[in-house]
Amino acid sequence: MRKLIPSVQLFSLALLGTSCATIVNGSLQSIEISSNPTGAEIWVDHQLVGKSPTIVEMKRKDNHFVQIRLEGYQPYELTIKRDVSGWVAGNLAFGGFIGLAVDAITGGIYTLKPDQVSAEMIQSNDTLCHKTSENSFIAVVMTPDPSWQKVGHLTTRS
Repeated sequence: MRKLIPSVQLFSLALLGTSCATIVNGSLQSIEISSNPTGAEIWVDHQLVGKSPTIVEMKRKDNHFVQIRLEGYQPYELTIKRDVSGWVAGNLAFGGFIGLAVDAITGGIYTLKPDQVSAEMIQSNDTLCHKTSENSFIAVVMTPDPSWQKVGHLTTRS
């Protein structure tokens, strides 16, 4: 005589089998965070999570605000953003709407970028720093180091 699988178990099995990204990616992603100099406090979403260097587990379904702080240095800030994972195509092909819904709820549908952060800390004694884009900074130094090579000079218009 054959055993019948209860409908709840069958539904659960079908649900898990169709959520490709959650199975492959999981709902958390490891983000490596380091700083130069080391030992800086790492804050994620306004909560202290440790000192650099470290690996922080972050929920894939959310964007995260990261701040790296070290006494005597300008804070380093960035947003780690979620992006749609390539596993969405697998869900559409094999899991359909149910798989896509499960992955969206768990966050498995997303990947976080950047997945590695390396902060070059700037001393704050007389330096103003502004991040203009993901890879560009403008720094104004009130007392330049005499060994630096001059590459330009700003003037005001009258």
